[in-house]
Amino acid sequence: MAQSVGIKDVAKAAGVSVGTVSNVINRPDVVGPETRTRVLSAIEQLGYVRSESARQLRAGHSRIMGLVVLDMGNPFFVDVTRGAERAARAVGLGVMTCNSAQSQSEEAEYLSLFAEQRVRGVLLTPADATGRNIENFRRTGIPFVLVDRVAQDAEECSVSVDDVTGGTLAVRHLLEAGHRSIAYVSGSETLNQVRDRRTGALAALREAGHGPEALRELSGDRLDVAAGRDAGSRLLGMADRPTAVFCANDLLALGVLQAMYAAGLRVPEDVAIVGYDDIEFASAAAVPLTSVRQPAVAMGTLAAELLLEEIDALGRDEPHRHRNVVLQPELVVRRSTLASRGR
Repeated sequence: MAQSVGIKDVAKAAGVSVGTVSNVINRPDVVGPETRTRVLSAIEQLGYVRSESARQLRAGHSRIMGLVVLDMGNPFFVDVTRGAERAARAVGLGVMTCNSAQSQSEEAEYLSLFAEQRVRGVLLTPADATGRNIENFRRTGIPFVLVDRVAQDAEECSVSVDDVTGGTLAVRHLLEAGHRSIAYVSGSETLNQVRDRRTGALAALREAGHGPEALRELSGDRLDVAAGRDAGSRLLGMADRPTAVFCANDLLALGVLQAMYAAGLRVPEDVAIVGYDDIEFASAAAVPLTSVRQPAVAMGTLAAELLLEEIDALGRDEPHRHRNVVLQPELVVRRSTLASRGR
C-alpha cells in the first residue's frame, strides 16, 4: 500500500519550510507568487490532500454542523435537512445528518459522536422524552438548537410548529364537513408532536360541544406507511367505524388510504382522511390528501441560523439570548375530505 503524502513531503519537493506550505494552504496571501506557485505545483504532483482531522484538532472544532432527526424515511425531515444545509453552506459549513429512528440509545450514540468530532453545533429533534440525552450533551459545551420541538427552558434555542393549533385545524375541518365520529391515528406517546396534535384535536371537539369519546385513537410505535396500513385494518374491524380519520403525519395517512382502497371503500365518501406535514407525496396520492402543512424547509433554515448566531456569539465571547421560534401551520384542503354530508 502506498504511503500517504504529508506536508513535509510537499515542503521537501518545493524546497521550502513546512510553515511556508502551511501558509500557502491556509493564508496564501502572505506568500509570494513565485513561492506559492512552486508549492502548489508540488501539491499537485504529489497528490497531497490536507488532513481535515488534523486541522480540526489544531482549531479545536470542525467545519461540520450535526443534525439528528427522528426518521430520514419521512420526507418532512428531508425538507428540514434541506433548509439546514442551505444556511450552513452560506457560511462554508457542511451538515452531517444522522437518523435516530426514534431510538433514545441511537440518539445518544450520535450525540457522543458529534462531541468526539468537535462539530461546530448540533440541530436535534429529540427522541429521548426524559431529556437525559440533552442534559448529557449540554455538558460538552457544544451549542445546539432543538428542531420541531419547543424548548422547555431558557437554556437552548428551538424552532417548532404550533402542533396544538395544527390538530385543531384538522379536526375542526372534519367537524365542519359533518363528521361526528373521528379516529386519531397516532404514534408513540413519548413524542411531543403526537401528544400536541391530539390535544388540538380534542380542543376542536370541545369547542363544537363534543366530548373526548368522539375521538377514537388508534396508536402505534411507528409513524410510517406500514403503521398506517395496520391502523387502517384495525379501523375496518370496528363495529361502529368512524367516518373520518386524522393522522399524526402524512405517511400514516397514506397507509390508511391504501387500506381503505384495498377494502373497496371510497375516500372521502365512506371515510375522509386528513394527514399532517403536507409532504410532496400528499398531493400526489391516488386521492390527494388534505393535510396540515408544516414549513419544514423554513424550520431547518431558521434553526441553523439560530445555531450560527450562537456559535458566532461564543466565538466573540459574547452573551447569547436564546430564542424559541414557533411557526404556524396551515390546513391544505384536497379531495380526501371534500365530500360533505351529515353524519
